[in-house]
Amino acid sequence: MKWDKELANRLGSSSDFQRYELCTEEKQLLFFYLDSLVNLTYIQNQLVDKLFQDQYPYPLTAVHTVDEAVQAILEGYIVIWSMSEQTAYKAISNGLESRSIEESENESNLRGPRDGFVESLNTNLSLIRRRLPNADLHIQIREIGRQTKTKVALLYVQGIVHPDVLHEVRTRLDTIDIDQVLDSGIVEQWIEDSWVSPFPQIQNTELPNKVLHAILEGRVAIMVDGSPFVLIVPVTFSMLFQAPDDYYDRWLIGSAIRIIRAVGALVALFLPALYIALISYHPGMIPTQLALSISATRAEVPFPSLVEAIAMEATLEMLREAGLRLPKMLSQTVGIVGGLVIGQAAVEAGIVSPVLVIVVAITAISTFLVPAYNASIALRMLRFPLMLLAGSLGLFGLILGALLILAHLVSLKSFGINYFSPIVPYRTKDWKDLLVRAPLPYLKERPEILHSFNSKRMNLQKRKKGW
Repeated sequence: MKWDKELANRLGSSSDFQRYELCTEEKQLLFFYLDSLVNLTYIQNQLVDKLFQDQYPYPLTAVHTVDEAVQAILEGYIVIWSMSEQTAYKAISNGLESRSIEESENESNLRGPRDGFVESLNTNLSLIRRRLPNADLHIQIREIGRQTKTKVALLYVQGIVHPDVLHEVRTRLDTIDIDQVLDSGIVEQWIEDSWVSPFPQIQNTELPNKVLHAILEGRVAIMVDGSPFVLIVPVTFSMLFQAPDDYYDRWLIGSAIRIIRAVGALVALFLPALYIALISYHPGMIPTQLALSISATRAEVPFPSLVEAIAMEATLEMLREAGLRLPKMLSQTVGIVGGLVIGQAAVEAGIVSPVLVIVVAITAISTFLVPAYNASIALRMLRFPLMLLAGSLGLFGLILGALLILAHLVSLKSFGINYFSPIVPYRTKDWKDLLVRAPLPYLKERPEILHSFNSKRMNLQKRKKGW
C-alpha cells in the first residue's frame, strides 16, 4: 500500500509512531497513530468495537492526501485506512493527559468562581461556552508557528465588539511568522503596540469570569493552546488595578479597595524617591522632630541616601526573584526571613538607617496591592529611574519623572484605544467604573471608549416579572 510506505517514510524514524493492523472477515483496517498521544488500549477496547458495530459516536472525517494524514497524526488523531474501501479516515482519540481544572494560584479571589484556565485549549473554550451559551459568541481558531503549528483561538461577541477593533486584532495575528509559539506571552509581545514601554498593553488572566466580563464589554480574548494565560485586548491603564471581586462585593467595599490599590501604586512608585529627595535636598520640609530623629539614625551611615536606597531596593528585588524561583515551601521563608535578617544586620552594621528599612518595607507591601503582576513589575522598574532623578535634582527631578511617565501614558495606545482612557480623553460616562465603582444599577452602558455596537448592558424599565 502506497500510504503505508509514505507514512513510514515520513514518521517511521520516530519511535512513538505505531502501526496497528486488524483484519477480520468483514473488514481490514490499518491504524496509524503516535503512542505518545494515543493509547492503544483505547483503540482496542473502544474504537474497534464501535467501528465494527457501526456505532462510532463521532463521525469519521475523510483524509484525502498523505500530508493531511501526517498532520492529523501529529495533532493526536488516529488515521484509519480501510483496505476494502481504499479510503483513509481520521478519528478523534481519547485526548492528551491534561491538568485538571483548579483554582488559579496567581489570581486569588475572596468571592466568585474559583476555577481557572488550564493548558488545554478545548477545556478553556468549554469554560467560556458553559458560562455564555449564546450564538453570538464567536470562536475562530487558527494555527500560528511554522514548526509548532499552535492553535490560537479568537473569542468575541458579535454585535458588541466594534469591527475596527476586531479587524486590528486579526491583522496583527496574521503578521506573526515565527517557528514556535509555546505560550501566550510570545503572542503578546508580537502584537503589542509599543515594545519599548514598560507598561503592559495587553492583559493576561487565568480567570474565566474575567475573560467573560471583558468580551461582554466589547473586547477580544486570545487563547493559545498549551497556555493557561488568556490575553485580553484592548486594555486601558485603569483595568490593571481592577479585580473581579470589585463587582461581587457591594459598591462601597469595591470602591474602597480600588482607592487603596491606587494609593498603594503611588506609594510603590514614588515613596523611595520622595525619601531620597527630602533627605538629600529638602530636609526643611520634614517636621523638626522627625528630621532630628532621622538625622540621629543616619549619623553612623557612611553612604548618601541615594546609594543606600538603591542598595536596599536592589537587595529586595533579588530576594523577591529568588523566592519566585525556589520551591513553594522555601520561597516564603527566603522572602520573609531573608528580608528581616538582612535588614536587621544592615541596620546594626550601620550601613543603612532604620527609617530606610521602613520605607523599603512599605514600598514592597504596596507593590502587592496591584492585581496585575506585569503592571506591578512596571512600577518596580520605574522606581529606580525616579530614585536617580530624585538623587540628582531633588523634588524637581521627582516631579520631572512623574510628568514624563504621565506623558508616556497619555501617548500610549492599545489597539487604537487610548491607554489612559477615560481620563485622557475625558469621558465622564466611563468614570462610573474607574476609581469609584458605582452601584450596579448605574452601570447601564458599556465603556464608551470601545464604541460597542450594543452599548446597553441593561434596561431597568423592561424587567421580566416573576422567575
